[in-house]
Order: sequence, then structure tokens, then C-alpha cells
Amino acid sequence: MSEIKQVTDALHAFRDERDWAQFHNPKDLAIALSVEASELLEVFLWKKPEEADVARVKEELADIFAFAFQIAAHYQLDIPQIVSEKMEKNRLKYPVEKAKGSAKKYTEL
Repeated sequence: MSEIKQVTDALHAFRDERDWAQFHNPKDLAIALSVEASELLEVFLWKKPEEADVARVKEELADIFAFAFQIAAHYQLDIPQIVSEKMEKNRLKYPVEKAKGSAKKYTEL
């Protein structure tokens, strides 16, 4: 069993023990993920990146991953596979010879 599956199963067990599945539909999970991403941004607000509280970064990332994994599980998506597929699309949009060292969007390369 993959580590991602183990984590997702543990998240579902935690959720089910509390009868929260009724609240964990994809829409609300996506909203929760967005809220947690905003909380991650808050850790960096008005600071240099190296001044961020790493413990808070860890906490917010854990929340983000938890909601993302549950959304993926709902749609029976294989996380390593979908990330690999997206990386391949990005390889085509951002070829090294055009994108290396540039922060430009692919439409501007």
C-alpha cells in the first residue's frame, strides 16, 4: 500500500469517526483547501521567506495536503499519476531552452 493511500485511509478513518463525511463533498473540500492555502500565505505576509515560522508552514501544508488527498480520493485519482501527467504537460509548455532562468508564463516565452 502506498504512503499516500495510507495517509488518505487515516484521514477517512478520522473523518468517519466524527461523522464528517456528510460535510466532505468535493466543493466544500476545495473551499477548505483554498482557506488553508490562504492561511499558508499569511505565514509569509510582510516577511522575508527565511523569516517564516516553519512550524506554521508545516501545519498549513498538512491541512492543504489533507484536503487535496481527500478530493483526489473522492474522484479516485492516482496522485503520483496526475502529478506526473501535469509535469509532462508543463515540460511541453516550458521547454528548457526557452524557460530556463525565466519566470515568464509559457504564453510569453
